[in-house]
Parts: sequence; C-alpha cells; structure tokens
Amino acid sequence: MRNRTIPIAVLICMMLLLTGCWDRLEIEERAIILGVAIDKAPASEIEKPRNVTFVGENVPETKAPALRITIQLAVPGRIPLGPSEGGGGSKGGEKPVWVVSGVGYTIDDAFNILQQEVAHRLFWGHLRVIVISDEVAKLGLTNINEYLRRNPEVRRTNWIAVSEGEAAEFMRVVPQLERVPILYLLGTMNDAVQMGKMPNAFAGTYWSASSSKGSDPYLPYVRMVRSGSFEIAGLAFFKSDRMVGKTDPLEIGAYMGIKNMQAGGYAVLVQIPGTDTSVMYQVTHRKSRIDVAIRNGKPVFNVKIHNEGNLVEKSNELVQLSEEVIAKIERSLTENGPVSYRNLIRKTQQKGSDIFGFGEYVRAKEPAYWNREIRTKKKWEEMYKEIDVNLQVTSSIRRVGSKTN
Repeated sequence: MRNRTIPIAVLICMMLLLTGCWDRLEIEERAIILGVAIDKAPASEIEKPRNVTFVGENVPETKAPALRITIQLAVPGRIPLGPSEGGGGSKGGEKPVWVVSGVGYTIDDAFNILQQEVAHRLFWGHLRVIVISDEVAKLGLTNINEYLRRNPEVRRTNWIAVSEGEAAEFMRVVPQLERVPILYLLGTMNDAVQMGKMPNAFAGTYWSASSSKGSDPYLPYVRMVRSGSFEIAGLAFFKSDRMVGKTDPLEIGAYMGIKNMQAGGYAVLVQIPGTDTSVMYQVTHRKSRIDVAIRNGKPVFNVKIHNEGNLVEKSNELVQLSEEVIAKIERSLTENGPVSYRNLIRKTQQKGSDIFGFGEYVRAKEPAYWNREIRTKKKWEEMYKEIDVNLQVTSSIRRVGSKTN
C-alpha cells in the first residue's frame, strides 16, 4: 500500500504544476492602458443614461461630479522598440497609440462605459502616468484614490500629476522627442528627478502622505506651452484630498532643501554686491536638519539648510572672481536665501497644508504632546497655520568653472 501512495502523490503534485496556463491572456488580447486623464465632464457631454452600470432611468446619487476619462491605449505592433528615421511618430503615419474617452458618474462608471467601446479587456499593468485637471483636484480626489488604491493592477510607482486646464490634452499631445506621447511625459518627470529639479511624487508617495496624520500630500503641477509641449510649473499642494494651492517652479528647490533632498538642480541669478554684475549660481548639493521643541504650549521648529553650488555664468567679463568677490556672493546668498523658503512655508500655512511633514516630527519627537493636544490630522492642519518656523540658510561656492577669473 505504501509503495502505491508515493507514486500517486508525485502524480498529483505534477498535475498541479502543469496547470499554469489555464487562465492565460495573450498580449494581443489586452487593451494596454499607458496613460489616463481625468477631467470634470461638462453638462453638454453627459449623455442620456445608457444602463451600462445601473438599471432604470434614475441615476443613483453621488456627491462627486460626473467625470470624463481619457485613456491612451497602446496599439499592438506599432509601439517602436528602437530608434527610427521618422523622429516623432511611427513609419507610414501609423499612430502607436489610440486615444479614447468616456463619461461616467464615477470613475469606475466611466471605465465600464469605455470597456463597452473597446474590444479587449482594459489592462492597467503598464499604466505609467495619471493626469488630473486642477478643476477636479480642487473638488477632491477621495473617490478617485478609492478606485485606484483598490485596483491591484495599478502600481504604486506610477506618476500622478495635476494639470492646468484640461488634462485630456496631455493624452493627445504629439511631442517631437518621443514617438509614444505618454512616455515623453514620463521621461520628463524621471529626468527632472535625476537633475534635482523635482522630488519623487509617485502615487504611493501621495497616498502615504494623505494617510499620515502629520503631513499633507503634493503632486507635480504641469501646463501646456505654446510649442505644443508642456512644462513642470510647480507643485500642487493639498489639504487632505483637496488641492488648495501651487508653488512656483523655483519653490520646488526650496521644498527639496527643507526636506533634505540632497541632489540640487536649480539656478538663481545673484547680483554681486556693490557692482552692476550678476552671476548664475547653481545648487548642486543640499543638506538640512529639522529640530522641534515645545515652547509656550506650541511646537517651534528650527530648520538649518546648507546649499553648495557652482558659479556657471557672469554677466560682465571685466569683473574678476577673486576670493573677496566670491565671499561677497556667498554672504549675499546667505542673507537673501531664507526669503524663498519663508515665502513657501507661509504660502502653505495660509492654506493649512503641511507638505513638509512637520507634524510627523512632532509625532516622533514629542509623542506625549501630540497625543494630549493634537491627536487628529484635522487639528494639526489648523495648528500648522500658527506654528513658528525659524530658518537658518547658508550657501557656499564650490567651483567657478574652468576659468580662473
């Protein structure tokens, strides 16, 4: 009996291992989503109920407005796998992507309507970028995040961006440097991080900050430009799930300095004291430290920031960059440096949006005070408007280029 049991057990195990292809789905049978744009649907686009997701003539009530979802789908066989002579676009005028849109009363309602129009099953596994219009972001992203976080195919490393105006334009843009439009947007984000011009703002980063009691989330803010391309125009900052403001592009560098994101990439124009000559100072490295103390019943923060960079240009060839002149430039940078940091902090305090995570420092360093006086995210957002932040900013010049004067 024992001799028969062992072979039977081996056969059963082999049968389990040989059933791996029963639910296969060929790549040609998937509608691969590369990018998603979310806009508020105007009344003229809200069609008569099509009974795709509900029965009857009366639409179930929802607090959120109707949404227009625009997706960019990869066309099988047309996605370029390498460089070609055509520059931007596929050979023979064939487009590598298909842009389609649908309107629904919720985000999943819109996607179900889209699925009715697309032959293959919508597949999220290769989604790279989600663009949300500022109009939708100001109304709140709770329902959108609810759907995206529950979808197991949506990666936490996807980019989410807020657009100035209509988000659908970013699905239709035809860039000159990339044949697949959404990959150009993706490359812009990734390259900005590599050059020290923007922090990582993945979907997971946003969701983590929105769930935290002591911080608020932010997202890249992008806008279309006249050349038919787009630019990173700042950071959109949120209070809980609602967009309440945005930064200027240069203030991204100030944010990264406070958050101790060491790679630098922004340059500022600085006038040499006592002259009519200006120089361009480019930050290459940053280092910061945040300390918190409780004084008079309120948290007080001390932020020390040091910037190190290079002089990359001067406006007057006759002015010599001597040690004395370089010292003057460093003093000017140190004296005027706190202005942009202070303006950014004040801007977020006016809206009660703690994108710096100061509240998390209180939770970590002063847990008894947090549990006694604050406890909730809503209470911290109100207290954040009144806290004191002391700034100490210093700057140094490491190099002046290959010239010695």
